[in-house]
Amino acid sequence: MRKITLLFFLLNVTFMMAQREVSGIVKDKTGTPLPGVNVQEKGTKNGISTDMNGSYKLNVNEGATLVFSYIGFTTVTKPATTAIINVDLEEESGGQKLEEVVVTGTRTAPRSNTTSALPIDVLSSKDLTATGQATFDKALQYRIPSFNTVNTPVNDATSLLDPYEIRNMGPSRTLILINGKRKNLSSLLYVQTSPGRGETGADISAIPTDAIERVEILRDGASAQYGSDAIAGVMNIILKKNHSDGSLTIRSGITGEGDGEMLGVTLNNGTTVGGNGFLNYTIDFSKVNQANRPGTVDAEGDAGDFGAPLAEVQSFLARRPDAGNINGSPETAAAKFLINGGNDLNDITQVYYNAAYVYKKVNSFANYRTPYWRTLDPANPYLNDFFGNGDDANPSYDGYVPTFEGDLNDYNATLGFKTTKNGWNTDMSITTGGNSQTYSVNNSVNRSNIKQSSIDPDTGLPAVDPITGQVIYTNKYQENSPISFKPGGTSFNHIVGNIDISKTLSDHISIGFGSEFRTETFGVQAGDEASWEGIGADSFAGNRPENSGKWNRYNFGAYGDLAWDVTKDFLINGTVRYEDYSDFGDATVWKLSSRYKFLDDKVTLRGSVSTGFRAPTLHQIYTQKSQYSFVPGQGIQVSGIINNISPQARQLNIPQLDAEKSTNITVGIGSKPFKNFNFTLDYYNIKVEDRIVLGDKQNTQFGSVAWFSNSFDTRTSGLDVVMNYNNIGIGSGKLGFNLSGNITFQNERISPVRAGDSFSQTLESLMFTSRPETKWILGANYEIGKFGFSLNNTYFGKTTFNQDGLNADLKTEFIPKIVTDLGITFSATEKLTLAFNVNNIFNVLPEWKFVAENAAGSAILADPAQVKTQYNLITFNGRYSQVTYDGSHFSQLGTMLNLSLNYKF
Repeated sequence: MRKITLLFFLLNVTFMMAQREVSGIVKDKTGTPLPGVNVQEKGTKNGISTDMNGSYKLNVNEGATLVFSYIGFTTVTKPATTAIINVDLEEESGGQKLEEVVVTGTRTAPRSNTTSALPIDVLSSKDLTATGQATFDKALQYRIPSFNTVNTPVNDATSLLDPYEIRNMGPSRTLILINGKRKNLSSLLYVQTSPGRGETGADISAIPTDAIERVEILRDGASAQYGSDAIAGVMNIILKKNHSDGSLTIRSGITGEGDGEMLGVTLNNGTTVGGNGFLNYTIDFSKVNQANRPGTVDAEGDAGDFGAPLAEVQSFLARRPDAGNINGSPETAAAKFLINGGNDLNDITQVYYNAAYVYKKVNSFANYRTPYWRTLDPANPYLNDFFGNGDDANPSYDGYVPTFEGDLNDYNATLGFKTTKNGWNTDMSITTGGNSQTYSVNNSVNRSNIKQSSIDPDTGLPAVDPITGQVIYTNKYQENSPISFKPGGTSFNHIVGNIDISKTLSDHISIGFGSEFRTETFGVQAGDEASWEGIGADSFAGNRPENSGKWNRYNFGAYGDLAWDVTKDFLINGTVRYEDYSDFGDATVWKLSSRYKFLDDKVTLRGSVSTGFRAPTLHQIYTQKSQYSFVPGQGIQVSGIINNISPQARQLNIPQLDAEKSTNITVGIGSKPFKNFNFTLDYYNIKVEDRIVLGDKQNTQFGSVAWFSNSFDTRTSGLDVVMNYNNIGIGSGKLGFNLSGNITFQNERISPVRAGDSFSQTLESLMFTSRPETKWILGANYEIGKFGFSLNNTYFGKTTFNQDGLNADLKTEFIPKIVTDLGITFSATEKLTLAFNVNNIFNVLPEWKFVAENAAGSAILADPAQVKTQYNLITFNGRYSQVTYDGSHFSQLGTMLNLSLNYKF
């Protein structure tokens, strides 16, 4: 017994002697402590993050080496030869690092990009601000090749939130997280004929860039890990945690045409809370003026569309060659508030929280209602009273341009607790979020010929003609119409509860499991009577009471995750998830991924296969409305959308919506052959069954209407490329290069359209070919002394459209273009930095051409008269000459100049 006791004592002493405590502080080059730096014992899972003071304390083995890594900073390796190791990290010159530790894409322990089995893009705050773009979504457009977004030429409600997507999959199939928690969807459903039609997404433009520490974008299906909406990938926005420093940024900008003026001011700061807490907060105000890019209208085309005398049309266009149209980008004002905080309650428990509120006001315009659009009754020329030329002696109707004004409110908040006990990590949280949009239409009219009885002011009863005894009727609208309308709006909110538990069972096995409960509510607010009665407010009819209301659903999900490090090089990770929805049923999905490293970690092979699902949004299930839209050769027409649970849908035998189902395959390689160079190549293949789409309008007993349905299956495949070569010494400065690209191999429908549905070639184009076939970003960064220079070239590959009204023997093709951005920063002092950006320095604009599909198409292109007819059909007679009515592959605004001043406290 004594021998056994002595043996255990000697083993314990040996273990204690083999372990030693190392501590220190990590700072940046200005001496500011860095919280959240990952400190890892190389070759093990033993690690910790620095606290709010940049401090760390870690027990390591004798002879250990420590690796210090932090997003946006160069990774430092130090041998643990002393008890105190302080480290200063330098900001890197751009590009992703394979050593960066990511938390997205796994439900067990966080891993670096090298050890992750999944492709993940990591962008620092510096990467985003260096673009010079005014909003977060536009910054991503010029940093992530597989991410696309662009302004639409006719805005309406879309002006509040431009559609975006990853891998050409639509905005509904990318899940947005804030600090790992689900962000609420927007209440906006895109119904215009533009990319993203029939879908909705979270409003990422509402997130202030200065509040973001980094962004992790998982380019792989992740429904098994995160639930619905993660078919194309996941974007996890990590908020800043710094508390000991802050900054004030003032931004200004203008387009090369002298419009679109922008002015913004942002305060980001932090403070300690108690002895063990931090709070980081951001306040952001911005104002962007309207930018207008109308085309010159063809008189013969307009005369033909509206049946007007050519001379009358020519007379008007002589005064207004653009027909009074206003299109480009809307006027926007925004106020954004965000906080992120946490507090250590004790050694094992931390409370964390974040909250954001955003208000946006947007002013845009409908198409100008020219005088020859309307045939007036000479005996009742009511439009003269509203929109005449102001000449009392010779009054004449001169047309009008209705405004569209939107007010957006978006909020989200999370409160949670993290505990670590006996190696078990528990994270419990409650998240709420919502988005509401209300609309106003001004300078418009309700042209409906609806009669109503006049009221006798003395009796309050219908007025009677004293001679005939007949009730006196007046026109309710037309000359008595209001010119301002409140068409109503939409709202969406959710409440999400999460519990996530994980544990590293050994050096080889980690487990994770958890559950989520979510309740969602979608609402449609009715407009005032004048906005919807009859044909409603001209340009944007209001929501009718019978189509308005609130609808709710809830769902429960549970998952289990197992990560097995078979060896230090070979990883296998599996996840299974079950979801049950209150309104359409349940789904079980799974994911299996693996990674293998070799050549001393210089090369990593990785791959995954998974199934996924996307629940139909409440917007898609319940939206029912009228809309104004351009019909080639017929001007602006009114049509409708009926929902799948309406009496009309039953009469048309339209089935209710079910969830989309997907199968994702990803195979890739990552390599770091030497210190400053790394690259990744990832192939993806995504099959979506029962894809939910908003089909074409069909003529029914209820008029011209469209509806949502699980219409067909699709397949999307391609290749993502990321390469970085940094820290190249040139003189006393450092040069870095980065090249990233996305190539689409296949993006198409692979099954017939469901019987009874209609999905035209126009809608196929919007879904499958309206985003670039390939997109590449080549950038260079050079830092020397107090100066920093960046030059980025973004190649937008071709896109093709088969527009509504275009001859079937033709299509339009947007020609590939390269947009070049220049950025210059000057650190005047340690606290003051000036930045000057010229985006699209060569004023490159979208350019399109007709392409013949066959010999008949070639014959059309050989006839200038037929070419002109086709041109008029798809540009609304030249109103949208630069981008066409359906959009383009990048912004139509041309050169943008931006100047910002950043002062650090």
